[in-house]
Amino acid sequence: MIAGGGTGGHIFPAIAIAQAVREREPDARFLFVGAEGRMEMQKVPAAGFAIEALPIRGFQRGSVIKNLGLPWRLLRSMLKARRLVKDFKPHVAVGVGGYASGPLLAAAQRMGVPTLIQEQNSFPGKTNIHLAKRARRICVAYTGMEKYFPQDRVLLTGNPVRTDTVKLTGKRPRGLEHFGLRADAPIIFITGGSLGARGVNRGVEAALTRWKEAGIQLIWQTGTPYLKQATDAVSRVGYADCKVHEFVDRMDLAYAVADLVVARAGAISVSELCIVAKPAILVPLPTAAEDHQTHNARALTDRGAAVLLRDADAVEQLGPKALELLRDPKALDRLRSAIAGMATHDAAQAIAAEVIRIARP
Repeated sequence: MIAGGGTGGHIFPAIAIAQAVREREPDARFLFVGAEGRMEMQKVPAAGFAIEALPIRGFQRGSVIKNLGLPWRLLRSMLKARRLVKDFKPHVAVGVGGYASGPLLAAAQRMGVPTLIQEQNSFPGKTNIHLAKRARRICVAYTGMEKYFPQDRVLLTGNPVRTDTVKLTGKRPRGLEHFGLRADAPIIFITGGSLGARGVNRGVEAALTRWKEAGIQLIWQTGTPYLKQATDAVSRVGYADCKVHEFVDRMDLAYAVADLVVARAGAISVSELCIVAKPAILVPLPTAAEDHQTHNARALTDRGAAVLLRDADAVEQLGPKALELLRDPKALDRLRSAIAGMATHDAAQAIAAEVIRIARP
């Protein structure tokens, strides 16, 4: 059983782990467990795996009424998680983070099923710290995680990423054609993750005139909520070299053409950037649990492998900071070299090997 989801940063690693296990054990059976109404309920079946939903959801900031039913939802989720474990009889349960991960792993542990936690961030959440006390293995992406988890059960594997996303060799010409861009001008790829990023988008909108005058080309993934505002802003400026997309489904082609990436500091985005070795400005999500995105970003910026920009400063500073970097080839080379040195390859295979080892008596 594999539990978790909510965003692409949890879903795609879960799928990558399952696919890696299936490569080694073609007869293995899988059941994913997600949260009702979240994107895993579409993405997981599309990848060829069965999934069940728990009624769990997160705390809704600013709405007392919407949170009144949370205790009832948690209880129902725990009861359903227990039933799913009892019916499926897994040899191992894997948690990748997200609302469904906690109830499912807790139920599995109480029922004697060995568990594995895949901790993606450099600063773990309270749920994983608690669950790790009874987990058989905790696979982590950053060094120094022994201060949060039992030292003898921590294994440094890196984060699983989609293989096709990070294979860029020979793809630049195809990427230029795909996005309608030229080879003779710098390209910035802006991505706020699968759900978009308001702070990043506002920073980009404020920089449009400056970037247009500098001859910069853009691939701007806005997410659904900001799409119309971004499209209207680009139209007002008359910025033909800014290609607006609600969602970029060919991340490999976007990475292949990008001279600079502007992104949130979600764990999987950071891992992908390390593997593709792209200079990056990281704008952590300020509302992320335990401020884990800032911790993720600092794991890179403290080693000179990326540039950190606060969300609150994006409107004023994103435009000039990006131009400063693009006008300094040596700075870009330093970032590229440093971030490449932090890449961990074949994480999905390493985690799959642990899953199989634990599943076998």
